Amino acid sequence: MWTARVIVVQRTPGIKDRIESRKARIGIVGMGYVGLPLALLFVEEKFPVTGFDIDPHKVERLNRGESYIVRIPQAEIESARKNGFTATADYARIAEMDVVIICVPTPLNEYHEPDLSYVTGTVKSIAPHVREGQLVVLESTTYPGTTEEVVVPLLERGNRADLKAARDAQSPGFYVAFSPEREDPGNDTVARRDIPKVVGGCGPAALELASSLYSAIFNRTVLVSSSAAAEMTKLLENIYRCVNIALVNELKQLCLRMGIDIFEVIDAARTKPFGFQAFYPGPGLGGHCIPIDPFYLSWKAKQFDFHTRFIELAGQVNLAMPYFVVENVIEALSQRGKALHGARVLVLGMAYKRDIDDLRESPSLTIIELLQKRGALVEYNDPFFPRVGHGRKYALNMNSTPLEQIPEFDCVVIVTDHSQYNFREIVDKAKLVIDTRNATKGIEGANIVRC
Repeated sequence: MWTARVIVVQRTPGIKDRIESRKARIGIVGMGYVGLPLALLFVEEKFPVTGFDIDPHKVERLNRGESYIVRIPQAEIESARKNGFTATADYARIAEMDVVIICVPTPLNEYHEPDLSYVTGTVKSIAPHVREGQLVVLESTTYPGTTEEVVVPLLERGNRADLKAARDAQSPGFYVAFSPEREDPGNDTVARRDIPKVVGGCGPAALELASSLYSAIFNRTVLVSSSAAAEMTKLLENIYRCVNIALVNELKQLCLRMGIDIFEVIDAARTKPFGFQAFYPGPGLGGHCIPIDPFYLSWKAKQFDFHTRFIELAGQVNLAMPYFVVENVIEALSQRGKALHGARVLVLGMAYKRDIDDLRESPSLTIIELLQKRGALVEYNDPFFPRVGHGRKYALNMNSTPLEQIPEFDCVVIVTDHSQYNFREIVDKAKLVIDTRNATKGIEGANIVRC
């Protein structure tokens, strides 16, 4: 028999009243793809908001009213500035905030293990300035237990007032919660405030405060019993996508051998009104969540003597897709009497998905690296990246090549199907097109290889 679980929260005066009256001062650490949109939501609801970032260039641009993210118009930043939004690199100002929200990256290291250095570095920086009654919320995707096992101890050891994390409204100290980000770059169909916000607290008082905070900017909050449950919720959401994408990536390879169009099959299957959700294959996974989250959970699971074989297999299938693309490039060139070594290859699209300016974990980076290692002369085109310098895992230092030069290349590889591309013209100009995204659907040509 199913029994509804009731989460009991207690009233926490002071800061809760300031939140409800829109007077609570909100500090958001990390002005990237998650933190900046979140800051703008709070500004829209008339909260006084301060953005914190260690990158002085981001701070300077925000304070000039400029945007550095394509999907956020400059007019939004200018409007936020007029309503009091400001950015700073001075972490001492954390002491002025009523709420501190941490939105920093949680990548993997070279061994595909969690790299919490951004989280721990941020927490250590803000800990000396944490004060009585503050609410600290972690939004960065991570493994279950991070908030309680990592964030809370660092805050307790690092603050100058010897404060502890308060577990109820009567205890002195600060409050800590976890609320996973649910950003979907490029998705214009769902307003951010319409995306339900999952909230888990370290104790009922923290849960109540965090719920009150997010209810002010989101139309629905979903309360769970603990920060660990909220952390696991985020992982489940993205592992679900990872596993299903791995399934269609594997089926795509089988369908190619069988002479079946996997995209036709998926479109036919999606007509079923129940029990099926469409996922589509591609050249590999990108973005900050889906390529990373499965490894966070599999790493944590080993501490409990548990091996997540199904999840790890999905990760392996998806990690192998850039290699599959390169093998198809080699085969297609070979059939035309051309070796990959010394061939000129143009990669179309650097972003990890259509119409965004986000390089995080993009399969294009891996594909370019693999092609270069095999001796190909690789260039790229992307309307969102006139230049790609270097990052944590790449050092390209390349400029975008104009599309007018397509006829000069031995092969064009479509990795990201930006809507700005005219694929009919690309096919007409190119000697050979390797299509990893079904971007050339409905276009016929002997020079097209779909993989």
